[in-house]
Amino acid sequence: MLTTDGAVATIRFNRPRQHNRLDSADIAALHERIESAEADPALRVLVLTGSGPSFSSGYDLGAAQNSERAAPDAESCDDGEVAFSRLCDRVEAIRMPTVCALNGGVYGGSTDLALACDFRIGVTGMRMRMPAAQLGIHFYPGGLRRYVSRLGLATTKRLFLTAETIGAEEMLRVGFLDQLVEPDGLDAAVAELAGRIAACAPQATAGIKRSLNELARGTLDDRAGEAAFRASLHSDEFADALKAWSQRRPS
Repeated sequence: MLTTDGAVATIRFNRPRQHNRLDSADIAALHERIESAEADPALRVLVLTGSGPSFSSGYDLGAAQNSERAAPDAESCDDGEVAFSRLCDRVEAIRMPTVCALNGGVYGGSTDLALACDFRIGVTGMRMRMPAAQLGIHFYPGGLRRYVSRLGLATTKRLFLTAETIGAEEMLRVGFLDQLVEPDGLDAAVAELAGRIAACAPQATAGIKRSLNELARGTLDDRAGEAAFRASLHSDEFADALKAWSQRRPS
């Protein structure tokens, strides 16, 4: 479900009885909603959240296994785990900053979906777990990269190689969460953060986000970054912000 409020778009997982487990149809629908949000220039922030006790329990591996048994070829695989990995890559690449509002527990591949977002706010009492090794799954490269770049190698090894469940306070300590709040304070915390992001110049924000992601992947082109910096000094955004700054009023 996609809703908008001013400059903020929200995608909400709304299958609480299944702990917001995702299947191939959900992935296709999420791509559509992401495209819709990104195409609207008035939107500056995208929030991902869920309904019920969990943010998401990850991809429906049972459905994926049944699908591959029925048609064990590359295309059927793309409809499952590979499609989920591409969804996480797509979330990471969205032009606007993203906030994952973790209303509850997050498990399996959905931990990577959360890490693909730029910010993560969680609630007390939540937990996370990455059971890939226990389930016999060699996790996909993009997810491993996100884990290592966000959490560091040691923490990534701990979470993957032990399949340990950790609680909210530990999630905050290792850097999975940027902020931890009481459940009834989640909406306010997300709104405050989204408001701060939306107040920044959108083109500069999108460019900085892109360059930071490239830097984390080791693909940043210094010459392109320098060109973007110089171009920003001649942009309407900079001129408007400089004028507002000189008049001591919000831009």
